[in-house]
Parts: sequence; C-alpha cells; structure tokens
Amino acid sequence: MDDPVARLNRMDTCAVSDAMDKLGLKGVVTGIHRLSTERGIAGRVLTVKLDRDKGGSQASRHLSTAAIEAANPGDVIVVEQRTGIDAAGWGGNLSLGAKLRGVSGAIVEGPARDVDESREHDFPVFARDHTCTTARGRLVEVGTNVEITVGDIPVSPGDYVIADASAVVFVAAGDILRVLEAAEVIVEKERAMAEALVAGTPISKVMGTSYEQMLKK
Repeated sequence: MDDPVARLNRMDTCAVSDAMDKLGLKGVVTGIHRLSTERGIAGRVLTVKLDRDKGGSQASRHLSTAAIEAANPGDVIVVEQRTGIDAAGWGGNLSLGAKLRGVSGAIVEGPARDVDESREHDFPVFARDHTCTTARGRLVEVGTNVEITVGDIPVSPGDYVIADASAVVFVAAGDILRVLEAAEVIVEKERAMAEALVAGTPISKVMGTSYEQMLKK
C-alpha cells in the first residue's frame, strides 16, 4: 500500500474534510489562500513559530532556515505568525531554498511576501495574507518543530496536511490511516456520481439520497 502522503496527493481537501466530519474530527482551516501556484500540496508537517522581536536583537539565523535544512523531500513547512504585526513570515529566498530541498510547499498563518518570486520558482505558498513588509527587526523565531496553532487547530510536527484552492486541512498523525480510508470511500462515491451525471442520470437523483447519506455509511 502507498504511503499516506502519496494517498493524500490523490485527493482534495473536500474529500478529507468530509471524511473527518464522518469521524468526528477537526482539522479544517479556511481563509488561507493559495498565492503562488495553481496546484495543491500534501505532506508531513514541519512547524515554525514566530513572535514579536521585543528587543531588536540580531537573530543568529534567518527565520525558517532551520526548518528548511531539517526537511525531507515532500514535507510541508507550516509557519505561525499571529503577532498582528504586518510582517512576512515567508519570502522568496525561503521559497527557493525550500524548493531545492524538495519541500512540497509552505503554509503561513499570517502574511507572506515575495509572492511573484515564489511564482517564478514554481513553489507553492499558502498564506492568510500577503505583504511586502520584512520581518527583519519585527519578528523572531521562537521555535522550530514545536506545537503551533493554525486557525483554531493545534498542529504538531509530523502531522499531515493537505491544501488546495478550497482550504487547508490538518490530520493528526495518529488519525491519518482511518481518515484516508474514509476519504478514499468518499472519493469513489463522488467519482461514481460524476459518471452517472455524464451518462444522463438526472442531477436531482444523483444528488439525492445517495449524496445525503454519503457521510453516514
């Protein structure tokens, strides 16, 4: 059987969200937007937590570089920048460095900058907002691979994430297999529904009882 990341990459956030609804799990984050590419991403999570730079001291490392150097190919770097300061938690050179490392993408709870550069690098960046304001002198990194919060979802290193144009969905590592199994059933049902529509079955029938009961079976 394929590994969980390969299986996640064959579905979308809506199927995963439906599966988590069925299982009574929370993990959906809305309002984070896909900025630099037109494709979705999925992978294991590496986390970065940022905070205000209260002392104005010179950091020994640039933000998020430790996470990039620790990443394995296919990982997703998730940054929490909830300070309220208009300053970017991700930028263009980070996108290039992460791409060269094989990172699948970056997700920022907060603003990102250098969106055009990230687009030129063909590196997926998802963020709550965008800005041109530097983090220098404004933000410091207070933790790499620590628990963070995205939306109202607690996220731990090693969790799984899938992100596309609809939303971002986090799945705890301990829940991933049962979420995938439920989501794959939903994907097959939706595929069968689409085939029925193309074959001429009235949409009121296709989107009727079968659709309403999908999450209950």
